[in-house]
Parts: sequence; structure tokens; C-alpha cells
Amino acid sequence: MNKADLVSRVAAGTGLTQVEVAAVVEGVLEGISTELVNGGHVEIRGFGTFKVEQRAERDAINPQTGQRIRVPAKLAPVFRPSEKLKARLNK
Repeated sequence: MNKADLVSRVAAGTGLTQVEVAAVVEGVLEGISTELVNGGHVEIRGFGTFKVEQRAERDAINPQTGQRIRVPAKLAPVFRPSEKLKARLNK
């Protein structure tokens, strides 16, 4: 499912127009992104938590050349599903 599919499904289920739903979806995604960029986390009860984790610097190997390279430390977004979502997936 992509963003357009999500907008279509929510619009069909709510009776709102696709333009209205697209604005809401875009606002939600922008809000989550902004909070993560600012170092926070977003918890949506019953769905999961979005947060940012620090990835340590590490060594890697280029599979084509076999050359060792140093991968610098970086921040990475992480999603942790809630127990309720996990239970729905594993019925």
C-alpha cells in the first residue's frame, strides 16, 4: 500500500473527500517527521512507536572489491509495533 492507496481507503471509510484526507495524511506524516528530526518520539497507542536511534560507527566490506570501509555513526528512524498490533498480525 502506498500513500495514494491509504488516502483512497480512508476517504472511502470516512466519507471525506480524497483532497481532505490527503491533507490530513500529509499533516500526520509531517508531524511525525518533524518530531523525529527534533529528537523526540511519537507513540500512537494500539499501533506503535516511532523514534530515532544512534547507529554506532562500524567496519564493512565492499562485496565487489573486498575492500574494508568505515561506515560513520548515524541516526536512524525506528518503528516498534505495539503489543496490540503484534497480536492482530499473529491471530
